[in-house]
Amino acid sequence: MKRRFASLVATLFLAAPCLVAQDEALRIPKSIAAGDSFSIQTTGSGKAALYIVGPDQVLKRDVDRGQSISFAPGTLHNAGHYLVILKTESSSDTSEFDVQPASAPSELSFLARPSRLPVGLHDGITGAVYVFDAYKNLITAPRSVSFELSNPSGVTQTHVVQTHNGAAVAAMDSTQQQGSDKFTARVGDITSRRIVGQVPGDPCGIKMSAKPSGQQIELETEPLRDCSGNAVPDGTIVTFTETYAGAQTTADVPLKRGIAQVAMPAHNGAMLSAASGVVLGNQIRWETH
Repeated sequence: MKRRFASLVATLFLAAPCLVAQDEALRIPKSIAAGDSFSIQTTGSGKAALYIVGPDQVLKRDVDRGQSISFAPGTLHNAGHYLVILKTESSSDTSEFDVQPASAPSELSFLARPSRLPVGLHDGITGAVYVFDAYKNLITAPRSVSFELSNPSGVTQTHVVQTHNGAAVAAMDSTQQQGSDKFTARVGDITSRRIVGQVPGDPCGIKMSAKPSGQQIELETEPLRDCSGNAVPDGTIVTFTETYAGAQTTADVPLKRGIAQVAMPAHNGAMLSAASGVVLGNQIRWETH
């Protein structure tokens, strides 16, 4: 199809060497909206062939010169620059016009990144929207886009951004509550929605207790939560460390039901600690009596 299109355009240009001129024999609007009806007024008399050549569209009509040729809604739907040629056996009259995107938005292309992230991150979520008309043309005229991010409890943050060359971008803070947040982009009555999963952040603090168990010390954390109060998920690693007489023993333990437990050798005067990632917990010096 593209080769046929290119061949036809080349043929028309060779047959009409003065295409750069704007002929008065053709009266046509300077621009129309994609999908709109329009008409072309011709002058003179006799039979002619009317060609309209544009982005991925070529129309041909056999016409009588001196008449107005009407085109139904939806005839031209690709935005871009169009060439009009009125050709007879002995002459060619030319004109040109533009097809603009329709003004009414019909579809949004909405990208949201990432799809999963920790709670409480400033500008942690990015949304990008591209606005299209009913014919898939990018609407380059400015439009207001409302970005809305709501958590399961219904708390919503909203940013309104103007499109630039058909696109709008906004950064949103991830909320303080874990769960599935609804990220919505809205232009007029057109909406598009994405789901963003928010998981607990790193532990905000670690509180550990110790008690004797024969020749060992039983260490156990309190339930771990992030700084927003969300329970840290099971599987998160807690590293227990025992330092005694210049030697160090460590144990990596995953959370189970929100807590981590381990048994370590009981040495009088040993220093015990717990950490998860960059978060340090309390230290305990083990003293036997």
